Amino acid sequence: MNWIKNENESENLVKTDEKTKAESIEKFGTTLTENDGVALSCITVIGQIEGHYLAAENQKTTKYEHILPLLAAIEENPSVNGLLVIINTVGGDVEAGLAIAEMLSSMRKPTASIVIGGGHSIGIPIAVACDRSFIVPSATMTIHPVRTTGTILGVPQAFRGLEKMQNRITHFIVTHSKIPMRALEALTYRTDELATDVGAIIDGNEAVSLGLIDELGGLSEAMEYLKTEAKRRAQKDELT
Repeated sequence: MNWIKNENESENLVKTDEKTKAESIEKFGTTLTENDGVALSCITVIGQIEGHYLAAENQKTTKYEHILPLLAAIEENPSVNGLLVIINTVGGDVEAGLAIAEMLSSMRKPTASIVIGGGHSIGIPIAVACDRSFIVPSATMTIHPVRTTGTILGVPQAFRGLEKMQNRITHFIVTHSKIPMRALEALTYRTDELATDVGAIIDGNEAVSLGLIDELGGLSEAMEYLKTEAKRRAQKDELT
């Protein structure tokens, strides 16, 4: 009878754990994988990156108030050895996107990003913020100047504010990737590619050749990098 009871308890614990993981994926787009002695956390940046204002109800969104605490929890969790960020976003709120990017860039644990589908607009700083960035060949990235909605006062101060915001984005991308400032600005202000806007669209191969993204690759390449880097850092810590 005790054997049956213990078996049932174990089965219930497994079901509870699976339910918790499913809820974590559904609510926050995050999960934890454990294999080969390495535990990796995975988060997604999808749809529109939502900032201080709510997006439309019919839009897929990534909420920065969810992502920022998750990053802090991952950084402080001794059981997690690395972080994978999967990116498929149209962009969104500049402040929220930069906040996520700055958090990622300041993490001590190994981080890797994969751009699949699209890593557009403010999604670019998030992609390059990780220790190693990957992109699949079919993915695209849209590079363009800062846009704003609503009423804008026609005064020099308003335009200087937009210029400062653009400089923050450009400086972050250049600092955390290998693309030269001149090349990034040329793409940002192109006038011959987008039908109704200024900017450019590049695919995975172009992103790597320009130095914006580190490497062509997908899930297996990113996971292999994280496992190798996590083990290397663990060995280094043991020696010190």
